[in-house]
Amino acid sequence: MTTLPRFLCDEMLGRLCRYLRAAGYDALLANGGRSDGELLRQCREEGRYFLTQDRLVQEHKAARGVALLLPQGDLDRLAAALGAHLRLDWLGHAFTRCLKDNAPLVAADAAALARAPADALRPDEPLCHCPACGRIYWRGSHYKRMRAKLTAWQSAKREVPVTVV
Repeated sequence: MTTLPRFLCDEMLGRLCRYLRAAGYDALLANGGRSDGELLRQCREEGRYFLTQDRLVQEHKAARGVALLLPQGDLDRLAAALGAHLRLDWLGHAFTRCLKDNAPLVAADAAALARAPADALRPDEPLCHCPACGRIYWRGSHYKRMRAKLTAWQSAKREVPVTVV
């Protein structure tokens, strides 16, 4: 079994970070204005790729082998570049992480079921919750929109260059 790549996205890549989580990848979002050096150090310590569009990251020695410089463009272009470069499986582990805090999701327990909205309770569909924040996940319209995007990325065969620092 191969381990899935892990990511730390710079502050400008919040939407990509959210979709990486939707695809089941361990993806953190930088915040608090931390320096590139601190973020790169965290990536080395935790075995993560640093995703950025900031060309200045190339000036850091610590970026070598850790930073991936993504092209400018919309979310689809970013996903195409990253997906092609790392051969990401956008669907194989989808919807197994909390979109808010990145924690692995678990099957809903009795307490989560009691808090779930009525329209989320469907006998033929699983209900999950985040043990960290308590957020409840079900297969509503938000799930369907995100899954459609992940499916499109899975079938896309576009090559968009990523700069490996």
